[in-house]
Amino acid sequence: MGLSAHVRKTPLPGVGSRYDLDTDAGGHLSVVVHQDGRRELALRDPQDDDACAGALPLTEAEAGALARLLLPDPVAKLRRAQVGIDLVTERIEIDSRSPYAGRTLGATQARTRTGASIVAVLRRTSAHPSPTPDFRFALGDTLVVVGTREGVDAVAELITGG
Repeated sequence: MGLSAHVRKTPLPGVGSRYDLDTDAGGHLSVVVHQDGRRELALRDPQDDDACAGALPLTEAEAGALARLLLPDPVAKLRRAQVGIDLVTERIEIDSRSPYAGRTLGATQARTRTGASIVAVLRRTSAHPSPTPDFRFALGDTLVVVGTREGVDAVAELITGG
């Protein structure tokens, strides 16, 4: 059916509405939505608009599950593309042992030294996304670090003075 799929709505007085879809393969599918919210999935006889080859009542949960099965997952392609990429995100605090309390992000050379990136700094009641190299760390800051497991662990060791 592609982009040319067309659904027809037919009011069913006292019942609700019927939605009909004729497939490219010659099938005739109907969904009856009752006034009380019940739904029935039916195979319609193309020769007789009122005849039904079979019907299946669906609960609200079943209709929702069927809809999720029929709709393409918009992020599935992204998930498949990420196979083999093991990035982690962690929060690392600047505490009193850190040699970088009061120093700038650039002074850490974190990305150059570890391959991981400090993508944000959380400070008490504010967030600083994408800090620049001249951003100055303060005691109690929490760094949001993204990278491989090894890279993030190396940033943690660097920042905590370990």
